[in-house]
Amino acid sequence: MAARVVIESTTKDNAVPDKTPTPDERLQNEFNRWASEGEGEKMERHHLDITEKTIRLMDLRPGERVLDLGCGAGWATRLLARLAADGPEGFGQVVGLDVSDEMIRRARAATKDFDNVLYVWGSAQQIPWEENFFDKVLSVESFYYYPDQDRALAELFRVMAPQGRLFILINLYRDNPYSLQWVDKLKVPVHVRSQAEYVELLRRHAFEKVEARQIPDDTPTPDDYQTTSFHSLEDLRAFKRIGALLLMASKPNLRNPAPGYAIY
Repeated sequence: MAARVVIESTTKDNAVPDKTPTPDERLQNEFNRWASEGEGEKMERHHLDITEKTIRLMDLRPGERVLDLGCGAGWATRLLARLAADGPEGFGQVVGLDVSDEMIRRARAATKDFDNVLYVWGSAQQIPWEENFFDKVLSVESFYYYPDQDRALAELFRVMAPQGRLFILINLYRDNPYSLQWVDKLKVPVHVRSQAEYVELLRRHAFEKVEARQIPDDTPTPDDYQTTSFHSLEDLRAFKRIGALLLMASKPNLRNPAPGYAIY
């Protein structure tokens, strides 16, 4: 008993105080877990239909510089890279950014045959890139996870080129009530806003030509499909019919000044 008391006392005296993880660290830990379970690669199957429809609206040109924000395992980054590859306008570059270092590791391993892709580990709230760089930005199914959406939009505004175009695609929003069925199943906090609220948010951050539309998912749902996210298969089908929310906006024709310090 005495030995146990001494051990407890020593442990208490020398213990490092508990460090509460930051919001970004919580996201990193959760999506590292997703990566280890292969969820990053599954996202292609779940989101390919709505992502391809969005990419067609992006009107990507060879030579453009593109950011895939919240790239996960990099499947959408590779779709973008094929369209922005070398052409008469120059050599296009696609950067995939994710808060999960394990997702980035997997994305790099799966993209060895591409010479116009760079994957970066970092936060949407402090994008490790220079000002006025990206012609187009795509974000698929990640924006509602960002703890500080205002800060993320300020960062996107900073790194986008003058008149650059922003495309944010999300499945979780208030106007698709079926999407709310899986909020409680998530292990990290999320934002739940309406289409009108998101439009106002973008305008508040000085974005122009703000548009929103719903992108239905036309992939069939087999009768034997097993879902844990929805109450029933009919709810899942209704969710897909209503579709994801696509937000589109432009940066005005202005340049952000470079800061007086390094940001990366």
